Amino acid sequence: MATIKDVAARAGISYTTVSHVVNNSRPVSPGVREKVEAAIAELGYVPSGVARSLRSRATGTFGVLVPNAVNPYFAELARGIEDHCERQGYSVILCNSDDDADKQLRYLRVLKERRIDGLVVATVDGDPRFARALASLRIPLVLADRPLEGVQAAHIRIDHHQGGLLATRHLLELGHRRIACIGGPADSPVASERITGYQEALAQAGVAPGAIQRCPFTAAAGHAAARAWLAQPERPTAIFAGNDTIALGVLRAAAEQGLSVPAQLSVVGFDDIELSRYLYPALTTIGQSIRDLGERAAQLLLARRETVGSPSTHDIAVPRLVLRESTAAPPALETSHAP
Repeated sequence: MATIKDVAARAGISYTTVSHVVNNSRPVSPGVREKVEAAIAELGYVPSGVARSLRSRATGTFGVLVPNAVNPYFAELARGIEDHCERQGYSVILCNSDDDADKQLRYLRVLKERRIDGLVVATVDGDPRFARALASLRIPLVLADRPLEGVQAAHIRIDHHQGGLLATRHLLELGHRRIACIGGPADSPVASERITGYQEALAQAGVAPGAIQRCPFTAAAGHAAARAWLAQPERPTAIFAGNDTIALGVLRAAAEQGLSVPAQLSVVGFDDIELSRYLYPALTTIGQSIRDLGERAAQLLLARRETVGSPSTHDIAVPRLVLRESTAAPPALETSHAP
């Protein structure tokens, strides 16, 4: 592999002059620059990013650490972060922890070794070791979606509680009273906030709480939970799913039971992933543009570059109800018995 000294020898000039050309650190005459660029092309020389970062104390690279890159929410979030960083001249290293707390810690060590200039994290819930490791960082830090106690960072998320309220009120306004909830993992604060919104909306309407199932944020888990409920004689007329991926499983379970959505079962998701608008029926959901949230996370990261260690800030996006095809009034027989 060619070195900067090889380039200097081929161009017939000092290697410090080659360095000035490569790094644009001092003015160089057009003739000299032309010699250097020709030698670089001939030798296939690639400047050392590590050496450059040691000199400038910056690598032009940000880290993004997510718990599940297969989940469309985190895939779209990462894309928004990457798009904004690329436009600003930064590269992104994406790490997927697979909801594994130990893997999350290993990736954090790798990112630190790469001397990243900043980090966006959507954490695996409930690991105090990771919180301590993040708190010790001296780089700009943004927490996306999930909070982490004791860590000074910018925090961007949607209002999960308000989203649960909106979803459940929508179903209540349509006339549903048997509204079940498949709400996400038991150890997830995000899932708990959404469920609290669901329960509050029912209480405000004077409706008894429906069945609540806690499960992973996956289509398989949503499918399993919905199959059990939909096989019962007194099945729910509507299901609020803790995220759109769970809702995918609910729609599959309804089809297997021969239930028409929304004529016999209404389904509301959460997140508004891109796929939700192309399902049949298209999914009514709660959300904001996930890519926009990713772009905003990247903006916050760049804004904190000059204020490392500054107090935590909170950027809470207001959710909206996205009406599509998966919700409607319950069947007439069920409506007639509604309180």
